[in-house]
Amino acid sequence: MAHHKSALKRIRQDEKKRVHNKYYAKTTRNAIKALRNATDKAEADKMYPSVVAMIDKLAKRNIIHKNKAANLKSKLTIQVNSL
Repeated sequence: MAHHKSALKRIRQDEKKRVHNKYYAKTTRNAIKALRNATDKAEADKMYPSVVAMIDKLAKRNIIHKNKAANLKSKLTIQVNSL
């Protein structure tokens, strides 16, 4: 266990960030899954911009790597265009 006040504070902050990041990552994963399961072209076109924005936000905040974000967006674009 940490002994310094600053180390204890860092542990508290890290836990708070972890929970926050986990929430946004999970929300994005659920949105991606919903987009992948969409069968209606109009519905998928409507969902696509918001999902891409979520992915970009995660990459910007270093929750996911920028290359992973690019791969996800590329795969989703291909999938939506094939509907």
